[in-house]
Amino acid sequence: MRTFTLIIALILLTQFEVIAQSEFVIEPSQSMIMTGKGTGQDATINPYFGEDCVAIIKNIGKRQFSIRVQQDGKIIKEITILKGELKKVSLLKGYELYFDPNPKGIAKASIDYEKVNE
Repeated sequence: MRTFTLIIALILLTQFEVIAQSEFVIEPSQSMIMTGKGTGQDATINPYFGEDCVAIIKNIGKRQFSIRVQQDGKIIKEITILKGELKKVSLLKGYELYFDPNPKGIAKASIDYEKVNE
């Protein structure tokens, strides 16, 4: 019976798409790369590294912060995320996502990734 239950559980788990979620505290003097450099260098694990995806960023702290998307050292866009706000940001292959601090104090964020549905 245990083996049967384990097999059913494994089958069900393999039917769900992988979603990575992480929460971060960003100090006022800190800028942090979230994804784009690769395994071992990013602050988060993007299960869709190397392909187009969407980053879902939520401000779970008390202060606004900003993010920036870059490619090859060039800023593609900068986005301010207000307290309690959620933003979906397209990350094309080769894009890097950075969190930039709020100079007035600590910021908190959560980040998820979704595959781009074609």
